[in-house]
Amino acid sequence: MSMASLQHIRKYLDSRLHPYLSDLRTLTAIDSGSEHKEGVNQVQDWLQVRLEKMGCTVERYPEAHYGDHLLATLVGERTGKVVLLGHSDTVYPVGTGALRPLTINGDTILGPGTCDMKAGLLSGIYAMEALQQTGFQDFGTIAFLSVSDEETGERCSPPLIRQVSQGADAVLTLEAARENGDIVTARKAIAWYTLDARGRSAHAGVEPEKGRNAILGLAQVLQMLNQLNECQPGVTINIGTVEGGSRPSVVPDSAIAQLDLRAWSQADMDAAAAQMASVVTAAEVDGVSFSLRLQPDSIAPPLEYTPGVQHLEELAQSVAQTLGFKVNGARTGGSSDICFAAETGAPGLDGLGPIGGLDHGPDEYIDMSSIVPRTALLAGLIMKILG
Repeated sequence: MSMASLQHIRKYLDSRLHPYLSDLRTLTAIDSGSEHKEGVNQVQDWLQVRLEKMGCTVERYPEAHYGDHLLATLVGERTGKVVLLGHSDTVYPVGTGALRPLTINGDTILGPGTCDMKAGLLSGIYAMEALQQTGFQDFGTIAFLSVSDEETGERCSPPLIRQVSQGADAVLTLEAARENGDIVTARKAIAWYTLDARGRSAHAGVEPEKGRNAILGLAQVLQMLNQLNECQPGVTINIGTVEGGSRPSVVPDSAIAQLDLRAWSQADMDAAAAQMASVVTAAEVDGVSFSLRLQPDSIAPPLEYTPGVQHLEELAQSVAQTLGFKVNGARTGGSSDICFAAETGAPGLDGLGPIGGLDHGPDEYIDMSSIVPRTALLAGLIMKILG
């Protein structure tokens, strides 16, 4: 990839900023909350038309409850595969698009889904268009995958993400860059657990000695579990919810807590989970028994900082330097679709959309001045990976 190619891409994208903003206004006006299947499919319809005009083959994967997933494939003349990964759903209810239409205030673009992640979807499309404008054909396939359920707790897209990512040279996620401009090179694994405590009820005034207080028993075990924080560097156990008892006059016979376990690697995750199970199994509280259950729908694997990820980070830094700015890799404890792609062994980077922040709230934004350079970075990175 030459300096001339990058400058051609940058010049082309500069000329396309106003159409980009018009497209972003259109997409943010569509209410596409995860539960609003019709709205999510409207976004996918728009993407399909645009991608087919570019020469992509588009497939739709319908879901019973959520909107369709969309997979577009652009075929080149050589070998190599890059996946651009994003999601079409947001967290906002129907009516938000009309209530808070896209607003431009200086360099700040406000609107529902601007940062998370309709601007990123557009950056993926405009990067592909820029590559076509340069005549770049040195690849086997560029896949553009937009799933419909990223903002939900019960995911249906991970099998498709893994299928599409299998064998890819890189998976590049179109989430926004961090507010300071960082891209994301590592994400933690996540698993939620339910801890049950069972005791024996009794009248709190007449014969409390006959009761076995499940809440007190649960509290003791939670204290022990809390001590496992940082049992390996970066391992966190958060006690998120606690419930128990029926009324003050009854010694409670049951209590329940929900816990959030996170770690930077799957090995640390497995080790911490085993330690949690050991603590619960060994717990001795007179007359109170305990059980620990994994919530299967909560599991998300990590994006580990592997040599492959490090190589992609270095390529991104090289492209950014040629474009006249710097990018740094960052680690975050949150999950995203890239984590399911990483399960296949494909290296990946996250945060390759425009710079933005305050996701999921009324002040969600992206920086207008970041659109062109970040989209040029994405296009240049694809060329570097496949060149």
